[in-house]
Amino acid sequence: MTEPADANIRVLIADDQMLVRQGFTVLLNAEPGIEVVGQAIDGQDAIGKVAELAPDVVLMDIRMPVVDGIEATRQITEPASAAVKVLILTTFDLDEYVYEALRAGASGFLLKDASAAELAHAVRVVAAGDALLAPNVTKRLIEEFSRLGSAPRAPLRERVGELTERETEVLALIAQGLSNGEIAEHLVLAEQTVKTHVSRILTKLGLRDRTQAAVFAYETGVVRPAGA
Repeated sequence: MTEPADANIRVLIADDQMLVRQGFTVLLNAEPGIEVVGQAIDGQDAIGKVAELAPDVVLMDIRMPVVDGIEATRQITEPASAAVKVLILTTFDLDEYVYEALRAGASGFLLKDASAAELAHAVRVVAAGDALLAPNVTKRLIEEFSRLGSAPRAPLRERVGELTERETEVLALIAQGLSNGEIAEHLVLAEQTVKTHVSRILTKLGLRDRTQAAVFAYETGVVRPAGA
């Protein structure tokens, strides 16, 4: 059942620094349509709070004691039924973190020095199921796959066969960071048709959102980084 358009986006903030948690709470609670429903002091606490509070989005720090943000993200998003989206927050703009966080199941990646407007926008984007991959992040993600130079993962590659030729085309364009409108223009299709294709791709492949579709496309070789 679709929630009413005016339903608040429920947010959990997971960070081992109290000032960071409180600061983000104040910023987000001041935004219309967003409600911070809880705070977690480490990754293990975040896992428990997600089960208890059922947030829509978790703002997850990477470097935390007990269980780090990447492992917590993996555990939170692993169940096929998991609806919660994870937005990784970090002070360090490092390739390995981008790559590992997205592979772990994160729907986006944001630096802690982002403005209040950028933070709120990021929460809304991932809550809606869209990818939050800034061009510079997408570029580094592609470079990371190219650096690894690993062969497509066979078990995942078999699942590509479930897609139609058109759906495979759309998946490749998602991985390149194109929006629905840009895909529609590229393939000369109606934007609503593209939305339908995207929905079918996610359903067939058992993926949560466009970010996971992009990771899947690179891991299966649907898209190969230039020079790889």
